[in-house]
Amino acid sequence: MALTLTFHGAAECVTGFCARLSGDGFAILVDCGMFQGSKTLKALNYESFPFDVGSIDAVLLTHGHIDHSGMLPKLMKAGYTGPIFATAPTRDLCEVMLADAGDIQESEVAFLNRRNQQRGRQPVEPVYTARDARQTMGLFRRVKFEEIVAVAPGVRARFWTAGHMLGAASVEVMVGDGEDQTTILFSGDLGPGGQDYLPDPTGPQGVSHLVVESTYGDRDRPPIDTARRRALLAAELRDAHAAGGPLLMPTFAVGRAQELLLDLVAVMESGEAPRAEIFLDSPLAIEATDVFLQRGWNRDTQANPFEALRGASQIHYLMKAQDSDRLERLRDWHIILAGSGMCDAGRIRGHLKRLLWRREVTVLITGFQAVGTLGRLLVDGKQLVRIQGEDLRVRARIRTLDAYSAHADAAGLVGWVRARRPVGGSIFLTHGEPDALAGLARRLAKDGCPPDQLITPALDQTFTLDARQARQVDLAPSRLLPGAAAMLDWHNVRADLLARLGEQIEQAPSDAARQRLLRAVEQVLDDVARQQSGAS
Repeated sequence: MALTLTFHGAAECVTGFCARLSGDGFAILVDCGMFQGSKTLKALNYESFPFDVGSIDAVLLTHGHIDHSGMLPKLMKAGYTGPIFATAPTRDLCEVMLADAGDIQESEVAFLNRRNQQRGRQPVEPVYTARDARQTMGLFRRVKFEEIVAVAPGVRARFWTAGHMLGAASVEVMVGDGEDQTTILFSGDLGPGGQDYLPDPTGPQGVSHLVVESTYGDRDRPPIDTARRRALLAAELRDAHAAGGPLLMPTFAVGRAQELLLDLVAVMESGEAPRAEIFLDSPLAIEATDVFLQRGWNRDTQANPFEALRGASQIHYLMKAQDSDRLERLRDWHIILAGSGMCDAGRIRGHLKRLLWRREVTVLITGFQAVGTLGRLLVDGKQLVRIQGEDLRVRARIRTLDAYSAHADAAGLVGWVRARRPVGGSIFLTHGEPDALAGLARRLAKDGCPPDQLITPALDQTFTLDARQARQVDLAPSRLLPGAAAMLDWHNVRADLLARLGEQIEQAPSDAARQRLLRAVEQVLDDVARQQSGAS
């Protein structure tokens, strides 16, 4: 059977994964994720889907993170009425995550439209609403791990544990039967293995084609067990306490928040770190914690480790916005966990606005930060950032802790691919920034994968597949400039330039110097305007 595979997201970038597999009489999507990162990248979420929604028979969802599931309500709004196949934990997490994403989009758009009205600009609509998200849940169909299910005419699927988050799966798609069968295995996001909270990644051996994530394809991490991870966290807590102010932790609400809560309580109970009141300031994380308490059973350890969160008296769950606002009154030592994990939405921005300028404050970042996000700017050492139109001097201690990554490192990715071999056709490298993609390609080639077997698809690039090879089809018109997905965009550059300009004006030695600086800027703008006028 002639098959085509198109990559509509997470191609040469980390977010927005969406792959469309089609053949004679069927078309399916594997994931339908939201782009995150720079404003240029997020603008793609507002565009029409680059495929005919009416042609899609089914969606196979690897896991609940928004960069894999976040466009499902928009797909439903566009007319999709077919099934969304997912594991039971993924379905339950999506119920709270998608509604939360809709709430955030509604509030973000309301804020933006107030500014647009002041500036005489046209209002915009949210990508979808919380109501759209709730309606989408009726399309979900639960599947069990390693159970083969029919998903479209002539197409079956099997979900394997991916070890990335609760319910996360790698998805094996089987098209045809017998000698004519072609199998494509989509890794989804792979966990590092050896965790207390999640089983190790698994998968079949000997597939036709492999699609593998590359988030940390160029990075090796030293092996870290529970004791070592908690020791590293305790050291950060002791240093933050010594700095004299609160500890602020931008936190991914699903998975990371729950793991951090467990470890925070453990290191305080053991005496390794100073005790503190812990405020979980994320309605999504609070609701997700309930799901973890219900479905967090780890079959490898035969236990639900999240049971330890029941009755932890130092944890305070803040559902209401006014509860979040009251934290402004607190001083000295306490801990705040708030979303989003990349600091580009949610309540974390309010806390950063009021705390970043204080030297006694510590900001501890524990997850991957995509290019163009506020979190990435902080990690990269920016001393002046803009949050919701306000320029802020960064005086807080910015710390990172990589011990909590939910992604396999380069060695883990290579090992997982090795265990899937022989791969009869191609290995597609996705879900990574350019350095990570190139790094994983080098490592896989060194591990015995023929270089011509390794493909790094571009956004919206299509391939024809048979059981033994993939052939590139002419590229569709690009929705992005080359390389734009993995670099700071003009919005980032403008914000940085405006902040620097304001700083230089304030630091000028006299009013006369300020006038000279402004006249120089005006001269440049006048020259550009004349050039543009002449060109037109």
